[in-house]
Amino acid sequence: MTDPRRIPAVFIRGGTSKGVFFHARDLPADRATRDAIFLRVLGSPDPYGRQLDGMGGGYSSVSKAVVIEPSTRPDADIDFTFAQVVVDKPVVDYAQTCGNLSSAVGPFAVDEGLIAAEDGPTIVRVFNTNTSKIYHAHFDVKDGRAVEAGSYELSGVSGSGALVRLDYVDPGGAMTRAFLPTGNPVDSFEVAGLGRVEASLVDATNPVVFVAAAAFGKTGMELPDALDADAAFMATMDDLRRQAGVAMGMADRPETVPLANPKIAVLAPPAEYRTIAGEAVTADDHDILIRILSMERCHKAVTGTGAMCLAAACRVEGSVANRLRHGMDARLRLATPSGVIALAADVARDDTGAWQVRAISVERTQRRLMEGWVRLPHG
Repeated sequence: MTDPRRIPAVFIRGGTSKGVFFHARDLPADRATRDAIFLRVLGSPDPYGRQLDGMGGGYSSVSKAVVIEPSTRPDADIDFTFAQVVVDKPVVDYAQTCGNLSSAVGPFAVDEGLIAAEDGPTIVRVFNTNTSKIYHAHFDVKDGRAVEAGSYELSGVSGSGALVRLDYVDPGGAMTRAFLPTGNPVDSFEVAGLGRVEASLVDATNPVVFVAAAAFGKTGMELPDALDADAAFMATMDDLRRQAGVAMGMADRPETVPLANPKIAVLAPPAEYRTIAGEAVTADDHDILIRILSMERCHKAVTGTGAMCLAAACRVEGSVANRLRHGMDARLRLATPSGVIALAADVARDDTGAWQVRAISVERTQRRLMEGWVRLPHG
C-alpha cells in the first residue's frame, strides 16, 4: 500500500447484488484494520440506513466487500473472501458467502490479469475462504476480458448480459457439520405465539432455515416491503432462525447466533402473483415461491446461495421444500419478489442412506460498473 487513503478498487454488480472488489495485496493484513476500511468505504454504520457517505445502498444486497488473491491450492486458481458490511452497525460479517457476487469473481480475476485466459469459453476455479468450498465459474472471454454484453436476462436485473454459470462442487456443510446439520429432513421448534413450527435446516453453499409461509399466516406472494413492515412476523422469524442456528451447531444459545447466518426463508406452492416491477407471474411459470430474509430484511430477489440451497432442499424427500414444490425435476424454477430464476441440483442418498448434495449449478450475469480508487477521509 502506497497511500492508505487511496486504495485501488472495482465496483461490480454480480447477480442481484453489488460490491466493492479489492486485491488482497492492496489491503492491510490485519483483519480489524481491513474491517475499518470496509465500513468507511461502504458508509457504515449509518443510523439513517442510507449509507450516504459511502458506496453502500442501504440494503444488505448492496453493502458488500470482496477480497481476491491468487490461490496456492492445487485445485483452485483464485481465493475469494466475502465480507458482509452491516448497514446500521459497525460490523463486518464473514460467516457467510455471497452467491450473487460469486459470479463476478472469475471475470474480475481475468480482467485484472490474475489469470491468463484465451478468447472463448473459460473456466476459473475459485476457493471461497468463508466456506472452504470450491466452485467453477464458466464464462466467455474476448480480447482478454470477460464478456459482459449478452442476451441472458436475470430476474431482478434490468436489461440483459452475458451468461456466467457457477458449478458448486460438493457444497454441503459449507458452514455447519453437514448438508442436513441435524440429520433430519424436518425438525420442529416452539415459536412464541405460533406453537410448534416445522422447519428444514439445510446447509448447501450457505445454511438456510426453510419454513412454510402458511405457518406464519403468509401466502409467500408478499412483496419485501410488506414483510419488513410486519414487526410481529419479523420477530417470530428471528426467534425461529436463532433456535435453528443452535440446532445447526452455529452457536451455543440463540442470542449468540450470527446475524448473517443461518438465513431463513418462507416457502409456498406455485401461485399467481406480481413482481416488484408489476410483472405478472403465473403458477405455471415456476415450481415454488420463496421470500428470504437477509440481515433482518427481506431480500428484493433472493440471495444466490439461498436459491442454491433451496434447489438442493427440494430434492430431499420429506423436507418442507420438497412438500411444497411442484414436480420433481432436478431443474428448479423458483419465484422471487423480482421474478423467476432456474437452478439445478444433484442430490441423492449415499451408501449409509444419508442425503448428500453432489453439485449445484446456477446462472447469473455480472458487470463492472466503476474502477479506480476508493478514498478514505484525511485525518
